Amino acid sequence: MKPVAIVTGASRGIGRGIAIELSKTHNVVATYKGRRDAAESLAAETGCAITQCDVSSREDRFQLMAFCKEKFGRLDLLVNNAGITQRVRADVVEASEESFDELIGTNLKGPHFLTQLGARWMLDQGSGRIVFITSISAYTASVNRAEYCMSKAALSMSVALWASRLAPAGIGVFEIRPGIIRTDMIASVESLYEERIANGLLPQRRMGESADVARAVRAVADGLLDYATGQVLNVDGGFHLRTL
Repeated sequence: MKPVAIVTGASRGIGRGIAIELSKTHNVVATYKGRRDAAESLAAETGCAITQCDVSSREDRFQLMAFCKEKFGRLDLLVNNAGITQRVRADVVEASEESFDELIGTNLKGPHFLTQLGARWMLDQGSGRIVFITSISAYTASVNRAEYCMSKAALSMSVALWASRLAPAGIGVFEIRPGIIRTDMIASVESLYEERIANGLLPQRRMGESADVARAVRAVADGLLDYATGQVLNVDGGFHLRTL
């Protein structure tokens, strides 16, 4: 029987790339929030089981786990990928509480408490692996994206907490930190990033692709990092390097 993976936010971007990769070896439950057409396209391409889920919603999180239990009866890999950026990039001096609440709900509260549900199931099951997709924004200050940066920085601590708690049970928890990845999330500033990359922003002079992140998830899924729980995998073209 194939192992089972949940990938949140899988209809587009990084999540779609991860779902496509994992579908080669896993039964995949792929979630979407609004774009059912994109999710159906993924299902047609890969055979993934799709279900709607707003991870900021407690009801939706419980529904997702119930869907996976009913369809496959187990959970071997949880990939917390779903995330949003702010609707309007605003200076931290002007950014609204509404935007803060929205991003914290989706980017932090959602994956943290979805992991709580997944962890309970994996503890009962006696095995499992968990991946959080964070961002270089976990440590890179962008003053016009404050709420995004804070949500990802806090999510990085959630990884450490879950890794520490679940290690004695043999459940590995990992953080994958993408850099500048070509998705619709950065479409409005893609040309600016391309120019900055060409001018030396990244040691590896290209923008990342969803497949680059998916390959890091593959390493976790295949058990290649099972003695490295809590590890942060920087999939960023070397952005994290400090050079003179």
